[in-house]
Amino acid sequence: MRYRDGDIIVATIQLYPEEVYRTGLTVKICQTRRTSSQSVSPAVKSLNYLNNIMAALELRGTGAHEGLVLTLDGYVCECTADNFFMVKGGRLLTPSPAVGALRGVTRGVVMQLAREMDLDVEEGLFTPYDVYTADEAFLTGTGAEVAPVVQVDLRPIGDGTPGPITHELIQRFRAHAGRSGTAVYPA
Repeated sequence: MRYRDGDIIVATIQLYPEEVYRTGLTVKICQTRRTSSQSVSPAVKSLNYLNNIMAALELRGTGAHEGLVLTLDGYVCECTADNFFMVKGGRLLTPSPAVGALRGVTRGVVMQLAREMDLDVEEGLFTPYDVYTADEAFLTGTGAEVAPVVQVDLRPIGDGTPGPITHELIQRFRAHAGRSGTAVYPA
């Protein structure tokens, strides 16, 4: 960190150890459901993270790295701290903000990078079955960047290893982050 003109700049944030980006994360679908977007707008990133905290508490003792939260109707929404993506049939799929998924900055960058790779990107309604039968899956977030998911509810995703599209997006995201944004000055 360095102070400059009263600002604090964080040079590095790392949610997961580097090994996770090679071996992948395990995820568990949580029983805690996302609050209806009719009650609390997901377009507003506020301090109302009670659903996220309750879902994260479910993970204690399970061995899962992260939890996947569903809507009241049973559609995939997002993880406790990250956005969720799947790769199926060469298409990139992610829950629509209409179900309560936050329009994260990292999410948006990854969607643009995927389009640059000529991947079709689809925001939609997805069920746990869609997750279980995905070819690949990953999370995105400020701290997570692009983190591969290899297992959901003890079911392997694809062949149970991080997939090639996920690896490519990790590399492209890191390159993008290294050349864009506000310059971070060494301490």
